Amino acid sequence: MFRVDSEVGRLRQVILHRPGLELKRLTPENAADLLFDDVLWVSEAQAEHDVFASVLRERGIEVHYYRDLLAQTLAIGEARGYVMDRVFDPRLHGPLAVDALRGALEDLDAESLAEFLIGGITKREILELAPEPRSIAFHSLDMDGFVLAPLPNVLYQRDNSCWIYGGVSINAMRRRARRPETILGEALYRWHPMFARGGFEVWLHGAQSAPATIEGGDILVLGNGAVLAGMSERSQPQAIEMLAHRLFSAGAANRLVAINMPKARAFMHLDTVLTMIDTTTFVRYPDLDPRSLRTWLITPADPEEVSEHDTGGLHVEPRDDLFVTIADALGVEKVVVLAADEDSRAAEREQWDDANNFLAVAPGVVIGYERNTVTNRMLEQHGIKVLPIPGSELGRARGGSRCMTCPIQRDGI
Repeated sequence: MFRVDSEVGRLRQVILHRPGLELKRLTPENAADLLFDDVLWVSEAQAEHDVFASVLRERGIEVHYYRDLLAQTLAIGEARGYVMDRVFDPRLHGPLAVDALRGALEDLDAESLAEFLIGGITKREILELAPEPRSIAFHSLDMDGFVLAPLPNVLYQRDNSCWIYGGVSINAMRRRARRPETILGEALYRWHPMFARGGFEVWLHGAQSAPATIEGGDILVLGNGAVLAGMSERSQPQAIEMLAHRLFSAGAANRLVAINMPKARAFMHLDTVLTMIDTTTFVRYPDLDPRSLRTWLITPADPEEVSEHDTGGLHVEPRDDLFVTIADALGVEKVVVLAADEDSRAAEREQWDDANNFLAVAPGVVIGYERNTVTNRMLEQHGIKVLPIPGSELGRARGGSRCMTCPIQRDGI
C-alpha cells in the first residue's frame, strides 16, 4: 500500500504538518537556533498551508496530518513509553529532573502530549501540571525557558523520513534542533495502526544510523531503480553509502547517483536547488553549476570485487557530468534541465523563496509558490503546468512545496 516509485508519477498519499504552536514559539532571539531565518505570521501561514492541502485534495491525493498521526501513535502505551524514555534524557534535563518532568506529562491525553512534543513546553507550563522538580537544572531555567524546545521544522515533512521504492528511511537529523523528530518518526512508523502491520522495508533507523546523518531533502527517487542523493551540509557520505547498501541488498534499487554539494545555506538540501518535474525533466537553480559538482555512480559490486577489495557490496565510479550520469541512471539518451537564466537577479531573489523546490503531483504537473513568477513562467513556456499556491509567509520559512511534503504512495514512471 505504501510505496514511492518515482519523483513524478501520480501522487496518491502524503503526510503534511499544518503549522501550529511550534511556530508561535519562534522569536527573533531563538529563530536562528531553531534553523529559521525569520519569524512567521502564524495564522497567515496556516491559511496558506490550508490552500496547499486543498490543491492536493483537488488532485485526488489523500492528505494525512503529522500531528494527528503522532497523537494516534501516542495513544498506544508502548509507543508513548518509547518516546518519553528518549525525549527526557538526563544528559539534557539533568538526572534529578527527568522522572519529575516525565511524570508531569505522563497523564496527558494523547492530543495534548502531541501538542507539547511538537510545540515545546516551558518551565511555567510544567509547573501548571506538576510540583517543581528538585533539580538545579530545572531551577536555573527562566520561567519561560524551554524544558522541551519546539520543533518548528516538522513543517518540512520531507526531511525526517523519506520513502524510497518499497520502504522508508527514518533519518538521523544533522542539527540538534531537529533530532527529536527522529524519535517521533521511529515511534510513528513502528506503532501507528496505519504502518504497524508492515509490508514495507525500513532502510535506515535514525537512532542506529547516527552519527551518520541523512535528510530527505537530499534524496530524489528517480524511478526504475535509480536514486539521486546529495551530500550536502545535512547529509553525509557515510549515510549515503549505508543507504545504497540497504537498497541494493534488498533489490529495491540498482543505481545511486551521489553528488558532492557545496556546504552552504543556499544549498542546504539537494531539492533546494534541483527538483524533478517530468519523466526526464529537471529544474535547477542557475548558480548550480553541474561541472563543478563531483559526481559518483554507485552500483552493486559483483561478488569477485567484494571479495578482492572489500567494498561492502558497492561499486563506486567517479563521473564527469552530473546530468549525463542522471540520464544513464534513468536509461534515457539525455535529460532536459531548465533554469531561469535570463534574469540572474530575479533568479537569485526567487531562489530565496524556493523557486526550484517543486512538488510534482503527476508528470509535468507541479505545485510551487505563486510569487516566483519568473521561474513559473519559464516552466509554463516549456510545457510544465504549475499549480500556484500562496507563499508570502510559508516562503519566508525557506522551504517549498516539496520540502513540506512526505509522499507515502506514488506511482512509477
